[in-house]
Amino acid sequence: MGSRAGTRLKAVRATVLNGAKARLEAALASAGIGLPWWGAVCATGMGVLFGLVAIAQRAALMPAPALVLAGVLTIVSLLGYAITGEIAPPWLKAGTVLAAVAILLTAPVVPDFAPMSLVILTAEVAVTARPVLAFTVTGTSIVVLGAATVWAGLVGFQVYTVAVLVGLIGGFMLSWYVRALDAERGAREAAQEQAILAERQRIARDVHDVVAHSLSITLLHLTGARRALEEDGDVDEAIDGLTDAERAGRAAMADIRRTVALLAGSSSGTRPLPGVDDIAVLVERTRAAGLDVRYEQEGDLTAVGASDGLGLYRIAQESLTNIAKHAPDASAEVLLWADAASTRLTVRNGLPAAVPSPVGSGSGLPGMSARAEQLGGALHAGPSGEHWVVDIMVPGPQARAEPVKS
Repeated sequence: MGSRAGTRLKAVRATVLNGAKARLEAALASAGIGLPWWGAVCATGMGVLFGLVAIAQRAALMPAPALVLAGVLTIVSLLGYAITGEIAPPWLKAGTVLAAVAILLTAPVVPDFAPMSLVILTAEVAVTARPVLAFTVTGTSIVVLGAATVWAGLVGFQVYTVAVLVGLIGGFMLSWYVRALDAERGAREAAQEQAILAERQRIARDVHDVVAHSLSITLLHLTGARRALEEDGDVDEAIDGLTDAERAGRAAMADIRRTVALLAGSSSGTRPLPGVDDIAVLVERTRAAGLDVRYEQEGDLTAVGASDGLGLYRIAQESLTNIAKHAPDASAEVLLWADAASTRLTVRNGLPAAVPSPVGSGSGLPGMSARAEQLGGALHAGPSGEHWVVDIMVPGPQARAEPVKS
């Protein structure tokens, strides 16, 4: 029973504290104050504490109405926040605290805690207000201390003045730190948003390449199956074509699920992303769908990194998709050459009767250009004689490791 009551009490206490914290943070944000909630609590708490201690020091030296007035002026800003939920303007708080200290310093004591409220005040105003108000409050505080020294016999004017100036400098330093922290946080958030946007664009290109290629291959298989039934009446060949189309569709769905899973931050499975070694398999699948394409490979593909391999695979995939769309009857060839200095991929096919324009509403060529730029390579895509050529050269690890010569 007692354990359950204790747990309930802790839950209530946590709810109250979290609500108070949220309310204070909202009030600070509304007032344009960049201090953390605990900083505001510490500053206000120390100022009120010094004021109340100074009042207690004068319990037998000053009349009760003066002490009550000083106490009200000391906590009036805190009472205003408790009632309205809004933080008092810096000039208003400065005026009330200065008035309270001026009243208390009509009867100075040794040691005196009243001037310490001015130290906290100047630091707080330097953080929350413009420099003009901060200098004004500092100058007024020094005038109050000087007047108390001359007319009431305050001891330690020089020490209190230095403390007030230290509070001003400390407040300015904290204000600069808060602004620098906000600027760094803003720059970090902007860089994070840019990175997220770049990743989404990359994933969008991957989805586009996978969908476009799989649909093109599936349509080739379906076209072959339809012709087998219409022209030859060959049911077995039609079934083989439909089976290949189903296989291509299932493989595409697996690739799409794995790629889209990156958007949700979930696991993409154990199957690795395609690389440069998979280009040969890609060509074989395209050839099985009915496209006349030849593949040649030279060099050592182990020197090609995973990111470079994925980019080259996607470019080859998009190139073969474009051939299936625009020149399905043309012969094509895929040439891959690699060494430690560079990797070159060339996809060439005969031009159809109507040459596709490299500029259009599609995202194929722009996507390939973006991939080439990410890989640090140079891409050429366009007609060359009687062929349409997509050619990209990516620097290898040896080229990237070489220092730039001046």
